[in-house]
Amino acid sequence: MKSLILSLSLAVAAPLLAVTPLAAHAQQAAVSPGQQVVANGGRVLTTLQQRRAEFRKNPATLRSFIDSELRGSFDSMYAARLVLGAHGRGASEADIKLFADAMVDNLMQRYGAALLDFEGKPRLRLKGETALPGGRGMKVSTELLRDNGAPVPVDYLVRNNGGWKIFDVMIEGVSYVQTFRGQFDSPLRQKGIAQVAADLRNGSLKAASGNGSH
Repeated sequence: MKSLILSLSLAVAAPLLAVTPLAAHAQQAAVSPGQQVVANGGRVLTTLQQRRAEFRKNPATLRSFIDSELRGSFDSMYAARLVLGAHGRGASEADIKLFADAMVDNLMQRYGAALLDFEGKPRLRLKGETALPGGRGMKVSTELLRDNGAPVPVDYLVRNNGGWKIFDVMIEGVSYVQTFRGQFDSPLRQKGIAQVAADLRNGSLKAASGNGSH
């Protein structure tokens, strides 16, 4: 379940980043990052519901839709540096980007279709916003509300980098940056960034979904 919710959580918040710097500045003056997450999330959720039959018939169309929402929205370079930790020190920008792109692609390939498994009308409810220590950005606390089942706490960590951009998602308190960091530590030590990125690309290494079926 967490893998499914992670996919949805990334997708519904992706439009938060899909704006030009000028538009992002104007948006920030009008609404908070939390309001943007919920408003844009509602639009993506509605699209998924309305086009569910189409997406099920044509997985490539679903992938294109999710890709268009996620690209330029998720702060993949910053997230990749956090995941790499010490392994990224001294690494070239090209290697960091290689790893960042491979990580996001792997995640979407595995979980994109899972978005269609949400029945009913899931929606996000904003609970609050908290400044992160050291001026690192904001934590946007939300709940994913489902027709059946208890609300699921989902926190988005965002920072202002040419607009509010997501760099981590925490579901029921589990940080996926930390999950990936632990998972990739051994392969990175053994193989290096470029080979781990290649393994993610070809599917021999897969981004963890969290705590199993939870």
